[in-house]
Amino acid sequence: MGSYIPNTASERQQMLEAIGMTSFDDLYADIPEELRCRKPLSLPSGLSELEVLQKATEISEKNTRFAHIFRGAGSYHHYIPSIVKQVTSKEEFVTAYTPYQAEISQGILQSIFEYQTMICELTGMDVSNASVYDGATAAAEALAMCRDRRRKTVVVSGTVDPKIQSVIKTYCFGSGADLKILPEKDGQTDLAAWEAMNGPETACLLIQSPNYYGIMEDCRKIAESVHAAGAKLVAYCNPISLALLETPGEFGADIAVGEGQPLGLPMAFGGPYLGFMASTKDLMRKLPGRIVGQTADAEGSRAFVLTLQAREQHIRREKAGSNICSNEALCAMTAAVYLSAMGSRGLKNVADTCVTNAHFLLSELEKIGFQRRYNHEFFHEFVTSCPCDAELLSRSLAKHGYLSGLPIGKWEMLWCATEMNTEEEIRSLSRMILSILSEVKEQTEVAPEMEHDPDPASMSREDEEVQV
Repeated sequence: MGSYIPNTASERQQMLEAIGMTSFDDLYADIPEELRCRKPLSLPSGLSELEVLQKATEISEKNTRFAHIFRGAGSYHHYIPSIVKQVTSKEEFVTAYTPYQAEISQGILQSIFEYQTMICELTGMDVSNASVYDGATAAAEALAMCRDRRRKTVVVSGTVDPKIQSVIKTYCFGSGADLKILPEKDGQTDLAAWEAMNGPETACLLIQSPNYYGIMEDCRKIAESVHAAGAKLVAYCNPISLALLETPGEFGADIAVGEGQPLGLPMAFGGPYLGFMASTKDLMRKLPGRIVGQTADAEGSRAFVLTLQAREQHIRREKAGSNICSNEALCAMTAAVYLSAMGSRGLKNVADTCVTNAHFLLSELEKIGFQRRYNHEFFHEFVTSCPCDAELLSRSLAKHGYLSGLPIGKWEMLWCATEMNTEEEIRSLSRMILSILSEVKEQTEVAPEMEHDPDPASMSREDEEVQV
């Protein structure tokens, strides 16, 4: 297996002769001689399958796989039932592209349709698309859906994940949209600032609940204020939390978006992930990407087709409302299989356990000197002070196999707990912190009283020395 070209020399010669040529040089007869490369490329020789496996294993061992994970901030450590991988790894579901030919793609189309149905049930919205690349993309695309000739300004709450804000800024720069960041107040969206900021040119407001700090926003009150201003509300949600909390459809959102990674997708060093999008019926024709619909064939049997296609990729880019032209079909089906396997009761149990474990984690951290940053209800993430330099503590815990909360400033950390974190594991984290705290404190100054907000510029800074 020194070569990855499966055809033999004689087979390649037969193919050349079939098109009326005698050598590969004949294929490049129209290329000037001075542009042809006559010297062998400086590339290493091919490796055998065994050698490739050994090399890949050697490279993968450079990664750090943490046994204990207490970090979220957009990517979450959840249990994935074995049936999920068993179903999604079937070769008939692994497709290279969008299933345009409905007559031979009913299985794939149905899997997408079932996913869309589940997302609508989960969010309480009327219609869902076939997914987009990730949650941040979904948020940016949703804001674009809300803009029109009269209302061109989009507003984003300052409590939205900084990584999502970064993607939105890129989208707005490319489309020439006016973007405003709404100030936060004590870890929540400042509704008074919104009422002072919005105007007749404001198209929409994007909020995240639970937000970047893990806090639940007063979504119903925000929705009423946004609609009173004639704007639309885009709600970015954690899909697991929707098993417990009021859904976007219930509190009056116009569009619901989020990151689908918690629904059966591994953290996987950052991807591939899944952006889900759902909206009210009034906005369904503005949903970007693919939408699968149910219909009946000539014999009256249930059938599925791609429908409501705007096909933006076939028109001028500068005139398109969106340039999304594909979907995350395999990731979307993974989410659908996960939701099917868990069921509504199982999903609620996961959400309940996340809340219970997160509150237990907070209580254990408070016992050893950490202080809660915001006194609001939270789902499974929360911010605390740190009695020493947060980065130093994070690196020290990493050496012992613990991925700590995310440092979001020198003296603050964003912690997360899911159903994967047992009580004993949380206690062991507390003991480990105590055992290394005195050592870490010797390397840094004592933490000051928490009288300042976390530095927004540092919130997306990951610990470069640890990897998931």
